[in-house]
Amino acid sequence: MPLKKNRGLIVGFDPGLTAGIAILDLKGNILSVTSFKEITRAEIIKHIISYGKAVLISTDVYPPPKMVKKLATSLNAKLHYPFKDMSVGSKIELVESHLSEKYSSRSKVVPSDEVPQDAHQRDALAASIRTYKSYEKKMEIIETRSKEINLTSQQIEQVKMMVIDGTAISSAIRMIMEMNTQTEEDNKSKSLNEPSDLNKDSDLDETFLKLKNRIKMQDNQILYLKNKNNTLEEEITHYQDEISKLQDKIDKLHYEYTHDILFKKEITAKISLIKKLQDKYNEEKTLRCNLEDNLRSLQNIQMINPTHNSIPVKIIETFTREGIRKACDYWKIKRDDVVLLKSSEGGGSQTAAHLIRMGVKAVLIQDKISHQAQEEFEKNMVPLLRADEMDLKMIDQFAIVNSLNLEEEIKKWREHTENKMIKESNQEILKVIDEYRARRKRSV
Repeated sequence: MPLKKNRGLIVGFDPGLTAGIAILDLKGNILSVTSFKEITRAEIIKHIISYGKAVLISTDVYPPPKMVKKLATSLNAKLHYPFKDMSVGSKIELVESHLSEKYSSRSKVVPSDEVPQDAHQRDALAASIRTYKSYEKKMEIIETRSKEINLTSQQIEQVKMMVIDGTAISSAIRMIMEMNTQTEEDNKSKSLNEPSDLNKDSDLDETFLKLKNRIKMQDNQILYLKNKNNTLEEEITHYQDEISKLQDKIDKLHYEYTHDILFKKEITAKISLIKKLQDKYNEEKTLRCNLEDNLRSLQNIQMINPTHNSIPVKIIETFTREGIRKACDYWKIKRDDVVLLKSSEGGGSQTAAHLIRMGVKAVLIQDKISHQAQEEFEKNMVPLLRADEMDLKMIDQFAIVNSLNLEEEIKKWREHTENKMIKESNQEILKVIDEYRARRKRSV
């Protein structure tokens, strides 16, 4: 059998409308680099087997295209591909390095079946070179060990193909040697038992021996494949058990994870409820404390006897309708009460009128009050007194003032206000008289 048909091939394939194909032998020599447009798979296979037997089909991308997988299956070859797409730079570097190593004296510009002429050919060649590099050390070991035991080139090629298929180097060499020994024994036995046949047609005898040798090799290969198939079936069973265990573990982890999420959600909901209850409790507690202070203040006010020259003064925090409303709710302000404005800002005539309608006896202030509010108090004769001129004493949330001092200040305020009003009235009268005189003069 010619060596060409038994020669192992590493085929790089770049599929597409223009398919690139690169063929290397198991020594890394480039046998063919070419590209075809709209070629069928049958034509690709015919082109490949014209150079030998494909043992490795390679590509430069990950994952490998379906076309490459189908080609490997059709040729009964192993599929080899990178873990990620090869970059253009790495492919160019790989091809140039290999060409310079194998063909240092050849120019890359000269067209050749062994030098890539386009990107498709380059990609296919880069894929096949990368695959060869991954097996190069094993091929070198096989060459060295096979030469030590004087194996022929054809036998070395068979050993390489068996190793690529998964057989250990020692086992492959042993199987080839056993086949060689058996062939020699058969030849000796035939020579001894059939001496009269020495003169028969030598071509027929050679063909018979080659066919017998091929059958022996194929029987050994079938036995090897059966053993490998049994091993793979055992591995499949083992992996299925592992998958089942891992699936059970995943289900368990998923259940625990789901249960943990539900538990955390429940805890979160309860924490939120507790926080709301705490906020409500704090709000109720604050309200209770305020009510207790209010009650205590009211009790203290009731304990004060107005006849003992002390009158309670109820405090209004801000001179606004809202401030007055809160003070009324807290102090229960009623007619003839004395009130203190802690802040007189913000109030005008309308706010003053609202306080006047409540019938307060007097209003004490600590800062400057608006002119409009002051006029409203004066117009309705509600005393507006300076707190710093009174002998105020603070007790809890309210104050007390000496009734005699208060009456005296009210009296002074009324006299001052009345005099002011009389003076303003006199000024108005004088103004009217002056205007009348002016009109008389103009008419004369």
